[in-house]
Amino acid sequence: MKARVIAYYLPQFHPIPENDEAWGPGFTEWTNVAKAKPLFRGHYQPRIPADLGFYDLRLPEVREQQANLAREAGIEGFCYYHYWMGNGKLLLQRPFQEVLQSGRPDYPFCLCWANHEWTTRTWQNGGKEKVIAPMVYNGEEDYTAHFYYVLSAFKDKRYITVDGLPLFSIYDPYHFADVEAFMALWRRLALENGLPGIHFSAMINNTTTIKRAGDGSLKRVIPNTENSSEVFSDILSLGFDSITSYGKARGEMLFKGKYRRIMTKYIHKHLPFLPALRYNYPETVRHFFAPEDQWENVFPVVIPQWDRTPRAGKGEGVYINATPANFEKHLSTAINIIKDKTDEHKIIFIKSWNEWGEGNYIEPDEKYRHGFLDAIKNVLGK
Repeated sequence: MKARVIAYYLPQFHPIPENDEAWGPGFTEWTNVAKAKPLFRGHYQPRIPADLGFYDLRLPEVREQQANLAREAGIEGFCYYHYWMGNGKLLLQRPFQEVLQSGRPDYPFCLCWANHEWTTRTWQNGGKEKVIAPMVYNGEEDYTAHFYYVLSAFKDKRYITVDGLPLFSIYDPYHFADVEAFMALWRRLALENGLPGIHFSAMINNTTTIKRAGDGSLKRVIPNTENSSEVFSDILSLGFDSITSYGKARGEMLFKGKYRRIMTKYIHKHLPFLPALRYNYPETVRHFFAPEDQWENVFPVVIPQWDRTPRAGKGEGVYINATPANFEKHLSTAINIIKDKTDEHKIIFIKSWNEWGEGNYIEPDEKYRHGFLDAIKNVLGK
């Protein structure tokens, strides 16, 4: 086996009351995608979907088409972003709930708990930030309710496992001070409910500016672009089974220079009239992987493209030359990094299947058609 390729999946493409209240009736991810404009010569905007059109994830036939495209490319399954905000509050749950309840599509999946607050900053260029839904950690009773909400998913035959355990990712382990108690409780509840356990994976930047102390407090640190040993070891010591290693910050620091990147992002945040930041995709992604991405329990992340200007304006940075051919090389590098791991742990995450508002997707569009899907098929078929 070359790789177990899993793609993150955003269930944001249907209206929900919270977004209707914040933005007006009918708001979805497509709202900003469709109105995007090019900011410089050759800037690929707006990005127009091809085969699937401006779809609505409430339609089961759309979800079937997505699974068929992913399966044909060799992708093992989708990792659905899962929004449990605490106190039983859910967001964007309908598409996955319908996949679970209907048994369709018959295509593997797992969950990534997107444990971050829901704010207007995600889709608003400037203006005062408003919290749409806070992220609340309310202790054992709420953690137990959360477990029983996802239990039927864990027991579904489609659920993706690692070493026989259902794979559950946590998006932000840093700001979850109680994460050790949470994982211990879920492992106990898993055994009590006929599961062999749970494989917890922490999604973190392999080069980071924050460090988590034993009491859960955070402090700012100078990012280490040489290796990620301390970063990974600190998180694994909390009880995680694996690290999902995200190298975007590392790649950008090594492409532009550590301090230059920090400074330019700060300046663009406060001077929005400046030209859009640009990163050369092949030169940036070649720095994505830390030496420790070769560890048996580390799962590297690859990105096909990146352009958050529809959501966040010019300060986030646009990846130019993000073509299917260059993505194919990026994925090939990742596969070479994991080649000596056991088959079960040859996991690579793609971020993402359909983050159109971040210009971060592999679904067909009007420019590249099936190019990014074909790139995956080419690499896995070699």
